[in-house]
Amino acid sequence: MQLDRIRTFRKLITLKDGVRVLFRVLGPDDRDALVTFFQSVTPGDLQYIRSRVQDKKVVSQWALKPDYDRVLPIIALAQERIVGEATLHFRTGPHAHVAEIRIFLSGDFRRRGLGVQMLETMFELARWRDTHLLEAQVVADQSRVIKAFKKLGFEQQGLLEDYFRTPELGARDVAVLVKRLQAPKDEF
Repeated sequence: MQLDRIRTFRKLITLKDGVRVLFRVLGPDDRDALVTFFQSVTPGDLQYIRSRVQDKKVVSQWALKPDYDRVLPIIALAQERIVGEATLHFRTGPHAHVAEIRIFLSGDFRRRGLGVQMLETMFELARWRDTHLLEAQVVADQSRVIKAFKKLGFEQQGLLEDYFRTPELGARDVAVLVKRLQAPKDEF
């Protein structure tokens, strides 16, 4: 993947309701806005997020020391406010053709078409990296999220029993969803 191409990536979209949103790569200047974005996560949403997003130090490091070869973070900006973040988590070795995709949207920007457009943009960026498969792991009781991923071409490949556990939720199953970006190459 060409690092300069990634660093300069910009995409302007218009939501169904006419709001314009800019997608671009997260950078050091976004630290404060990213901290603010994750500080506003509701307790209900927070229980489903794997990272310690309310720890300002953790979130600050994502912006200040990005490693685009390991994790590619894209933010969605509406009038300078971060309203969404999506990441591609790249693997190495025999799994280098696979990336995990994650997304989180502000509550007031859900069900407006932002998530679909962000995910489609991430598919494009994953192809730049020559990624063949995208994986999404979703807590199985989030049926609306699973349905949205399936509409975008993901197929459920498995269910990991008791794979997600928090004090609030207890143990939950996780659906493993996979989207093929490139046809397999039958080479020997």
